[in-house]
Amino acid sequence: MLRMTVTAILLALALSPAEAQEQTSKDYAACVDKAAGAAIPMQDCIANEQVRQTRRLQSALSALMTSMPAKRSQLRNAQRKWGDFRDAHCSFFDSGKVVQAVRLAANECVLNFTVQRAAELEKLKAP
Repeated sequence: MLRMTVTAILLALALSPAEAQEQTSKDYAACVDKAAGAAIPMQDCIANEQVRQTRRLQSALSALMTSMPAKRSQLRNAQRKWGDFRDAHCSFFDSGKVVQAVRLAANECVLNFTVQRAAELEKLKAP
C-alpha cells in the first residue's frame, strides 16, 4: 500500500519533456527561435536560461526548507545527491570533445533536469 502511494506521488511530481519545456521562460523560447539552430547562440540561450532556472530551483528549495524545518537536513542531503546524479547523467552526453552538438546536448540535459527539479520542489511546497 505504501509503495503504491509513493509511486503515485512520484508519478504526479514527474514532468514530461513537453511539460519541462513549458516551464522555461518566454525569453528562452524567443532566444532559441532567434538562434535558428546555430550552436553558439543556442549555448548562450541555454546558459542564460540555466541561470534563471537555477534561481528558481534555489527559491523553491529555500521555500520548502522553510516550510519543513524538521526535514531540512534530509532535504539538503537529497538535493546534493540529486545534483550529483544530474551532473553524472548529463556528463554522459558530453564526450569531452569540442563538438558543439555534443556539448549542446549535455547542456540541454542539465537545463532540463534543473527545470524538472524546480517544478518538483514547487509542487511539494504547494498545499
